[in-house]
Amino acid sequence: MAGELKRKIRATIESLAPELVGICRDIHSNPELGFAEFRASATLCEVLSAHGIPARRPAYGLETGIAAEIGRAGPYVGVISEYDALPDVGHACGHNIIAVAGLGAALGLAALGDQLPGRIRYLGTPAEEGGGGKELMARRGAFDQLDCAMMVHPSTEDLPAFPLIANARVTVRYHGRASHAASSPEAGLNALDGLVAAYQSIAALRQHIPAGHRIHGIITDGGSAPNVVPEFAEGEFVVRAPDIERLNALRARVHACFEAGALATGTRAEIDWNDIVYADMRTNWPLAGVYQRNAEALGRVFERFEDVPLSRAASTDMGNVSYLVPSIHPMIGMAPKGTVHHHRDFATWSASDEGMKAAVDGALALAMTAVDFMTDDGLRAEVRAAFRTGVPVSPLPM
Repeated sequence: MAGELKRKIRATIESLAPELVGICRDIHSNPELGFAEFRASATLCEVLSAHGIPARRPAYGLETGIAAEIGRAGPYVGVISEYDALPDVGHACGHNIIAVAGLGAALGLAALGDQLPGRIRYLGTPAEEGGGGKELMARRGAFDQLDCAMMVHPSTEDLPAFPLIANARVTVRYHGRASHAASSPEAGLNALDGLVAAYQSIAALRQHIPAGHRIHGIITDGGSAPNVVPEFAEGEFVVRAPDIERLNALRARVHACFEAGALATGTRAEIDWNDIVYADMRTNWPLAGVYQRNAEALGRVFERFEDVPLSRAASTDMGNVSYLVPSIHPMIGMAPKGTVHHHRDFATWSASDEGMKAAVDGALALAMTAVDFMTDDGLRAEVRAAFRTGVPVSPLPM
């Protein structure tokens, strides 16, 4: 049964390939930041509607969120698209490819009609790049009742999973007192000095944190004029660790650095941790293995998850989803080895012929994996058992 359904899906998605490629390149050419993906989300909704799939936007509380339901009964699979871009470098993480892979999978599965052996919830999830769209949608029920969830991310190689670690964002604001920097510096309290002192403390801390932990940040406001003692300074930082427990421990040390900067300079630190924390990704390995087999059937050649260097670890709000339902976040190759995510070179590859092939192959592999999940009782039992154990799958040191 699954084989015949996959053949029909493949025929459908391959026939839609020119349309899917056009959408992929259009989203790439019109990059939109998180929570402002109005053109991309409208385009995806219009395409779904044109193929007879009612889609709603806004969805689950987000103006650029999308939701569509396909099928009436049976195992319930979530298929996910992302479509936000980055400031300055556009689709340098290839979310145009993620958007179309999810869309194509949904269209291929919907084309089965009454033969679809389950249900699909297609979700367009905004603002993965720091905004936590999936977590916000999850709080409003986007992943309720699902039996699993899946998406695919472009990369430099095909992998069944990627080391995706927890992260937290924090904005720190220092409040001081302005004065003339030349004639009366003693009357001022330098907010920028407070932030720089904290920044340097964090730089020193970096030498003494374990592998797989990361701290990075920028100064977003350092004053208004060099001859005025800055009365206000602001910075934004990201703290990462292999899992939530270790993230919380590192957060406490970074928080102390911020407080130390204020104490050293007589300023006041306003430390505002974002309430959206990205969890580590708990890959469901039985499901990831099925995805790999389906992608290999398309000619994809996989590398081993265990061989991914620790230094390449990243973060995603798909990690939050993986704590709610069995989830996968495989990688699909479309750029040469050494191409760096969040760099303009990666954005260029995200519009290449290789990128377009990745979008179509990703759609096929996701749709076929959904069919396997819906038709194989044994697989579903394995997926549920793996999810219940909650065993971390990261290769990062414990």
